[in-house]
Amino acid sequence: MINGGKFSLKYTSSGVFTLLLCTLTLLASGNYHKSTKFYKPFLQVRDTIPVKRDTVPVKRDTIPLKRDTIPQVDTTNKQTDSLRSKFQLIDTLNVKISKDSLDAPVSYAASDSMVLDVHTKKITLYNSANTKYKDLDLTAYKIELDQTSQTVVATYMVDSTGNLVGKPKFLQGESNMDADSIIYNFKTQKGITKSTFTQQGEMFVYGERIKKVNVTDFFALKGRFTTCNLDTPHFAFRTNKMKLVNQKLAVSGPIHPEFEGVPVPIYIPFGFFPLSQGRHSGILPPQFTANEQFGLGLEGLGYYKVLSDMFDMMLRADIYSYGGYRLNLTPTYRKRYRYSGRMNLAYQSTRILSDDPEKEFDVSKSFNIQWSHMADAKARPGTSFQASVNAGSTQYNQFVGVNPTINFQNQLYSSISYSKNWDNKFNLSLNAGHDQNSNSRLINVRLPDGSFTVNNFYPLQQKEFVGEAKWYEKLGIGLNTQFRNQVSFYDSAMSMNQILDTLQWGVQHNIPITLALPSLGPIQVSPGMSYTERWYSSHFDQNWNPALNKVDTSFTKQFSAARDIAFSLGVNTAVFGTYNKFGKNSRVQAIRHVIRPQVSANYKPDLNGKDYKTVQVDSTGRTIRYSKYQGTLYGPFGEGEFGGMSFTLDNNLEMKVRSKKDTTEEGIRKVRLLDGFGVTGSYNFMADSFKLSTFNFYLRSTLFEKVNITASATVDPYKTDRQGYRVDEYAWTGGGFSLGRLTSGNIAISTSFTSQKSTSKEQVSQVQDDLASAALPMTLEEQQAQLNYVRNNPAEFADFDIPWSVNLSYSLSFTRFLKGDYSGYETQISSSINVSGDFNLTPKWKIGANTYYDFQGSSLQQLTMFLSRELHCWQLGINITPVGLYRSFNITINPKSGLLRDLRINRTRYFYTQ
Repeated sequence: MINGGKFSLKYTSSGVFTLLLCTLTLLASGNYHKSTKFYKPFLQVRDTIPVKRDTVPVKRDTIPLKRDTIPQVDTTNKQTDSLRSKFQLIDTLNVKISKDSLDAPVSYAASDSMVLDVHTKKITLYNSANTKYKDLDLTAYKIELDQTSQTVVATYMVDSTGNLVGKPKFLQGESNMDADSIIYNFKTQKGITKSTFTQQGEMFVYGERIKKVNVTDFFALKGRFTTCNLDTPHFAFRTNKMKLVNQKLAVSGPIHPEFEGVPVPIYIPFGFFPLSQGRHSGILPPQFTANEQFGLGLEGLGYYKVLSDMFDMMLRADIYSYGGYRLNLTPTYRKRYRYSGRMNLAYQSTRILSDDPEKEFDVSKSFNIQWSHMADAKARPGTSFQASVNAGSTQYNQFVGVNPTINFQNQLYSSISYSKNWDNKFNLSLNAGHDQNSNSRLINVRLPDGSFTVNNFYPLQQKEFVGEAKWYEKLGIGLNTQFRNQVSFYDSAMSMNQILDTLQWGVQHNIPITLALPSLGPIQVSPGMSYTERWYSSHFDQNWNPALNKVDTSFTKQFSAARDIAFSLGVNTAVFGTYNKFGKNSRVQAIRHVIRPQVSANYKPDLNGKDYKTVQVDSTGRTIRYSKYQGTLYGPFGEGEFGGMSFTLDNNLEMKVRSKKDTTEEGIRKVRLLDGFGVTGSYNFMADSFKLSTFNFYLRSTLFEKVNITASATVDPYKTDRQGYRVDEYAWTGGGFSLGRLTSGNIAISTSFTSQKSTSKEQVSQVQDDLASAALPMTLEEQQAQLNYVRNNPAEFADFDIPWSVNLSYSLSFTRFLKGDYSGYETQISSSINVSGDFNLTPKWKIGANTYYDFQGSSLQQLTMFLSRELHCWQLGINITPVGLYRSFNITINPKSGLLRDLRINRTRYFYTQ
């Protein structure tokens, strides 16, 4: 008797079809969406169910039949329970996973076709093939996946025209490669590529064969690296062996450069190239220089150290063959959204050739301290702290060889400020600073200065408004208190006694009282009152010494105070006038004139006449009036009683012009003829003499939106004697007509013409904003040094997007001042013109010049010329200064990349003029 089950063609066909369907679905599982519920149990059943268990389902099929027909047999139930328990174990998949299986699904796709080889377990994808595994993304024309070895092979195809189609591209993490062929193992994450291009930061790397040993490390055979992004770069460095640590560094064996494919017979035993983005520590290479005064030297040799995310430090040194040296320590700190700053501590020991024939060298030691700090306004709303310090030895700038421009800077300034605001009602500001002159060697230190301000408050104003406010409720009172402290001394003779002797301090209180009255139609009336009080730490007296024929001055340290009060009543309005009768065919449609007159009545009692004295100043008996508070920090109040009128007449002139092309209303545009012009003055009814003040004229305009004009002049309405002193007689009396004498004036005219630039203003503005937000704060001297470097080396900053540009500016100024010996007045005139421009000789060559001519000295003060060459990834700059306080010549060839910015050829010569 046969106990086996019955075989049916129907059931046998169904089983075979099911087995085939499962097999195909298993091999094609990568095409489906990643689903942990799908592929894990399926793979586990396939890998863990032995072949012998294939007969078990057959017995299971027959057992239920026997169980149905012979339910009384207990052994059958036991057998069924045992089989059921076995199947339950298989259904729960409590089996071990094969070590050869992947720990993540592989997704793949292709636009053409996919070929599945069941026997070899290989899948081949054609045309725009793509494979993804974890963070790996592989794209190529043809990709072949070998499930047995877990290896993928990617290649390209050559079309009928000979072009490469579907060149493999490998992307994993920060690795990005383009190659002719790629072989990669999913399990070991190792691979080999041929003819591979990859970009590491600013560096473009090529290798005939590159081996990937893990996620970050690569080894290249016959490599080439450059910063030129062309397929055939202008320059490159070649090496036989190289190791790359992704986005960190590249280390190579012997390397040599090549230009335009031509090798240069210069070999370097090894190469080390940092590829990491952002800050990283390293050596700062020097620059060779030759200076007639300092000798041969290495400038800029140093080391940069990153101490933390918020702090770094740079040490640089300049060393010269004559024995001089200079050290710079520059720590930098930054805390995002809080503050940022930088310091520069410099010490130099100078040894230069001497002009004295009795000695060979001049030796000196000096130091300089610079500190710039800025707090983010969002860190503490209402509180701000800023610092800009530049202090040190007065002779420091004179002996700096790396930047001859600052050799002629005689002033150093420092400023540290702190301010606190309380609900826009009270404001406290504290300041400290200093200034020093390199010629006189005088140093003034201000510590501390400050002010306390109470914004206008309205004591008569109701807490809750009901209807319109009354006129008296607009009475406002404020307070502005300022205090200053200053010490002056010479650095060559500094002592504590000198500091105490020169100590000055002063305080000034000002209480303004204002009242805004309702307007009377087009007229606005504004009364006001102001009280000011000043505290002084000392005063002085002057007396004529007939024995020596000079004025003797004596100082007295004593607390004293002076007060002043003033009342005013102002009236202002505006008058409009338009002339539009130009005819239908005229382009000028209308001219509009706006006049804004303002007249105020003022009264000031004479509270400070007691502080003024008369002193003889020469042997002829001429006398002048002076205040004993002259030269103090806040200065004296004016003497005499004033009761008079002051006036201001401001004007504005505009024109409407119709476009030639657009005859509609939209074609009419406004043209500003004169932005503003007018005159100011005053008349004192209560003065004994010189009742009329000087007239101050002013004008400002932008003609044709191109020419900027600003001008001002001061006219004295009184006559003078032979020595230039004023006499109480109007200039227009005694025949003839004249408004008076011009005592001072200035005019400045500037314009610029620029061709169309290809880069949009929005892009330029965005770049400038990004640079401004990322830049560290700088002192005024550092900003000026950068501007001077740009001005003296324009070839390095040539903009080839602007084909040509021309800038013109002219200035003229004059003033009359009293001579030091009181013998009369003299006039000082200065006049100069500045012309600069550049234009492209070709799309890759640019030439430009900048010149400054002084008309008063009838000489060309400075002339700078430059020639720049665009070399794609390199730049060539030639700067020549044949005329100026110092003459110089330099030629520089260097890559544009910031990574290789120190790889430059530079030749600089300075020629100092005595």
